[in-house]
Formats: sequence, C-alpha cells, structure tokens
Amino acid sequence: MIQKFALMMFFITLFQVSFETNADAICVDNYRANLRKGPGVQYQKLWEVYKYMPFKMLRRKGDWLHVQDMDGDRYWIHKKLITSAYKCAVIKKDGTNMREGPGTTYPVTPWSPTKKYLSLKILDTKGDWAHTIDEAGDKAWVHLSLVWIQ
Repeated sequence: MIQKFALMMFFITLFQVSFETNADAICVDNYRANLRKGPGVQYQKLWEVYKYMPFKMLRRKGDWLHVQDMDGDRYWIHKKLITSAYKCAVIKKDGTNMREGPGTTYPVTPWSPTKKYLSLKILDTKGDWAHTIDEAGDKAWVHLSLVWIQ
C-alpha cells in the first residue's frame, strides 16, 4: 500500500512539474531579431522584433527555430537570438496601462498607455499582476489578462 501511494505521489509531482514548465517557451535575447519566412538568411525577412519578445517554439531545423507568436503567426528565427532562461510577455492590445504597483489603485507610469506588441521581461508576479521591465530598463506592473506570457 505504501509503495502504491509513493508511486502515485511520484506521478502527481511529475505531472505538476511538466504542467508548470513550458519547455517550448522562448524569448528574444538580442537587441533586435529578424523573423524570416524560412530557416535561413536567404529567406524573406517578415518582421523585426525587439528584446524580450516571447514565442512558442514549434520545431528546430539546424540552427533555426520555427516559432509562433501570440497571434498564431509562424516565423523562423536563428537560435543564437533567443533564450529560455527567463519568462517574457507581450502586450495584447493598444492602450494598455502600465502601473507603478500591482493594482488599479496605483498610478499609471508616465509612459502609459502602451501599444500592442510591447515586449517585456517578467521579473516577478503578485496575484494577477506581473512586474516587468522593457528593453529600455523601464519597470512597471501589468495585469496578467493584458499580456501573453511565454
């Protein structure tokens, strides 16, 4: 009976760990990165993104990664331009307010409201709020419902 319980607890723990970590989550770790139509520099550049832009990795082909953004669009990016060492987020809609603290009672930052596609690094979370930093070093809080996090 004890062995059965221990085995059950092992699988529950394994399930929780695999559910809580997203091995396919990656972030741009370079000042700028080109997203391409195919796996190589010979392919058309479709979009240029900035540091902390999050993506879901779909597959690899050599040194290139096939990725998906929050809109479901797919691109290719070179592996040297990304990291999975931290979590990133992107603003989902224009007019999003960034706050000085984790709640609507805190004032908005001087640079609010922001535009869709602002990319951010997640520093911490508190309840339904994420403490973030952008590539310029500006820190702010944003409600989790207003960002796509990878």
